[in-house]
Amino acid sequence: MKEIFLRLLSIAIVLPIAWTSCQQRKTISVLVPEEPDYQDTTQWYITDRQAAADVFYIISTETGDYVLPGGDTCHYADTYRDSLRAPLYAEMHGVDTLVSGRLNFYAPYYRQCSLQSFESDSLKAARIPPPLGDVRRAFRYYLQHLNDHRPFILAGYSQGAYIMLELLKEMDEETYQRMIAAYAIGIPIRESHSHIIPAKRADDTGVTICYNSVRDTTCTMPGWEKSRVAINPINWRTDSVTALLITEPSPLLPVTEQKKDTMSIRLDVATGLLLVKGFTAQDYLLPLIGREGNYHSREIWLYRDQLRENMALRAASFHSYAPQKRFKAAV
Repeated sequence: MKEIFLRLLSIAIVLPIAWTSCQQRKTISVLVPEEPDYQDTTQWYITDRQAAADVFYIISTETGDYVLPGGDTCHYADTYRDSLRAPLYAEMHGVDTLVSGRLNFYAPYYRQCSLQSFESDSLKAARIPPPLGDVRRAFRYYLQHLNDHRPFILAGYSQGAYIMLELLKEMDEETYQRMIAAYAIGIPIRESHSHIIPAKRADDTGVTICYNSVRDTTCTMPGWEKSRVAINPINWRTDSVTALLITEPSPLLPVTEQKKDTMSIRLDVATGLLLVKGFTAQDYLLPLIGREGNYHSREIWLYRDQLRENMALRAASFHSYAPQKRFKAAV
């Protein structure tokens, strides 16, 4: 079974950009695709495990610029085209399988902007409104029609983490009180907000978890140099105490064909970067913005077991501190 997960991640998390061409729609081609209708079940990836708590997950960037039949370039995923949905689905399924455990899992398809959109802050600012608007509507629909007042974990990876932070900042207090924790994976957090409370240990709740993995501090991508929110996902400490991680380094090969790496993981408190020593797999460079020695594409794979266990622990902790809430710990 693990081999299946590995192959999914080789499509999604390790190769986070799907370079595809699009087929012409029966109507007309548009530079911004049709917005998703979240009443349509095809616009969701859902695993209902009959748990009493959920994970609401926002996927990373799986889309590159592609040329429309008329010659124009599109910068957004089309959630109604099978060829463009495939890598989105692969990440949803891969992450659900690796980290959800017994929790319910909800992930919306959305018109994410392409990797090229992150080459500059100005491009990102210009192109992020459609993705943000989609996920904002999806989260609202989830709360009104799918969540049934259960406690939930909010999680996002890369582009999804940027969008997740906006949802967190906009959240009303009643909703925020039901949030177990927020996982902002693979981005720096520099802003302050009453809802962005840095996690300090493994079992605190209502907090934000954030980390970015590099070989050393010179390997950061532009704009990722420092984060005010950071924690070590191995020992769940915010100091510089080193933790040991022994795991298969690559999602590209079946785990049975790999020798496990023994890695030391230390948080650099000055920058908030996670320093990884002992990683031996051939490095994957994110196209356009990646740097050698930056492990952005491995942020879920390397810590998959720790993330799954931690989500269950925080859910159980939320239950123990809020017994009045209609919740059973998921383990």
